[in-house]
Amino acid sequence: MKTYRVAEAADVLGVSTDTLRRWVDAGRLAASPGTDGRTAIDGADLAAFAKTLADTAPEGVGHAARAGSVSARNRMRGIVTSVTKDTVMAQVELVCGPYRMVSLMSTEAADELGLAPGVLAIASVKSTNVVVELP
Repeated sequence: MKTYRVAEAADVLGVSTDTLRRWVDAGRLAASPGTDGRTAIDGADLAAFAKTLADTAPEGVGHAARAGSVSARNRMRGIVTSVTKDTVMAQVELVCGPYRMVSLMSTEAADELGLAPGVLAIASVKSTNVVVELP
């Protein structure tokens, strides 16, 4: 499973590293020393936390004021929070800053991309389609 350094996790959530460290210190987000001794956050834990923030925050996470000025044809970096698959199709949910994005794709595509909670991905949005790519 992927782990994130504090700066990476803060970037994914659209907050400052200081805010993320305060959340870790307050016990809101689990973290532990990584293999290099630096603070690491498990990808699945980060995905669950991002989903909680997106579901409970009144204006989403991160740069909500900027959200209104973003073009609909954007590539938004975020974290996969859920993948639901059957034999043909997969539903992939991501939290990208203040946005919760949902993409429908083939199960084969989701498997080839290795999509799972905690994976960093890009939601490419145009009209009603959400395309998921790896960074």
